Formats: sequence, structure tokens, C-alpha cells
Amino acid sequence: MEYKRLTMLCGHYGTGKTNVAVNLALDLKKQYTSVAVADLDIVNPYFRTKDSEADFAASGIELICSRYANTNLDIPALPENLYRITEDRETKMILDIGGDDSGAIVLGRLAPAILAENDYEMLTVINKYRPLTPDVESTIEVLREIEAASKIPFTGIVNNSNLGEETTPEDVLASVRYAENVASAMGIPVVMTTVKADLYAKLAGKIPGLFPLQLQKKYY
Repeated sequence: MEYKRLTMLCGHYGTGKTNVAVNLALDLKKQYTSVAVADLDIVNPYFRTKDSEADFAASGIELICSRYANTNLDIPALPENLYRITEDRETKMILDIGGDDSGAIVLGRLAPAILAENDYEMLTVINKYRPLTPDVESTIEVLREIEAASKIPFTGIVNNSNLGEETTPEDVLASVRYAENVASAMGIPVVMTTVKADLYAKLAGKIPGLFPLQLQKKYY
């Protein structure tokens, strides 16, 4: 994948944005020296990029997050150095945004600077197997709400359709047409389709833009 300076990941709650963010950050680090991940999720304090802090440190990736993340006071708070995201033009960044339009509101205060710099990808992570987005129409409704809240239009789609550990190659293949139809309705491309790393070999060559994912570890 060819990265812009900012890669933002938004989508419906529970689509797997954080796990995609972690994997993209590690991939990005293979190509660039100065890389950071910004955890801007004020909606779900349970699955956070903070959980991968040790992996980021080992890879030389900076983590920008609230001081309260993964503490007993894990409250809806933004990083103190929030504006570093738009002011540090030398660092490539992955932004993990909270679910739905309520999470995307965070981007509203950064939107003018992001749009002015014009070096970003606004990617929506979709999952056909989430209860509230099983079809194109319901998915589009959610995505338009997110665009309105963030004030930034989507530029691409990450098809992260999965059923967790029960995901089969057939499940991933069955989601491709769904993702293509969402992309067509939105007027943007499918940037990639993700798959668990252990299924990658079974699907390689069958789906364009296939990206293997290592599942994020959860530390308690």
C-alpha cells in the first residue's frame, strides 16, 4: 500500500478498525523511519491501540494516546498533544478513530488542517458480518453519518469482513461483492481486503489487494 502522511480509519462500531490500524502501522514502519499511531477512540475503551504499545515500542513506532488509556480512569479523553497530528509534517501517522458518527466527531476539530495539507487517506473499515451493516444500504447510511460528523469525505474502503476466529476463506470471498457494491455506491475504491494471516495463502491471487492481518493481542 502507498501511504499518505495521514491514514485515518473510521467505520461502524466493531468492524475491527483498531486491529487494522495496528497492522497498517507495522507495515508502514517497514517503509518509513518516523511513524506514529494516534489513538483517538473516545467510544470504546476496551479494544485500543494502547494494547499494542509493547509491539510499537519494539518496532520504533510512537503511540499518541490519552494518558488515561488502559487505566482505571479510562475515560473519553483525547491526547494532550492532539494537534501534533496536524503540525508534525515529518511523521507518517495512522489514526484510529472511534466507531460511528459519535467517534468521528473528534476529527471535526482537525478537519480544516487535514484538508488544507491534503496528504491523507480517509479509509472506512467495513464488515459485512456486523449485525447493523449486513447490506449496502445500511452500510452507506452509517458511512454518510460518519462523513458528516468528521467533515472529511472517505477516499477508500478497507474490507475487513470477518467472523473472528471462525472466519473461513469462503466467508472472505463472499464479502468481496458486498465491498465492491459499497465502493461503487460511495464512488471510492476498495483499497484492500484483509484476512487473517493463517488464511492468506488460501486466498492469495483470488482477491485483489489482499492484506494479511495478525490479530492484536489483548493484555489484561
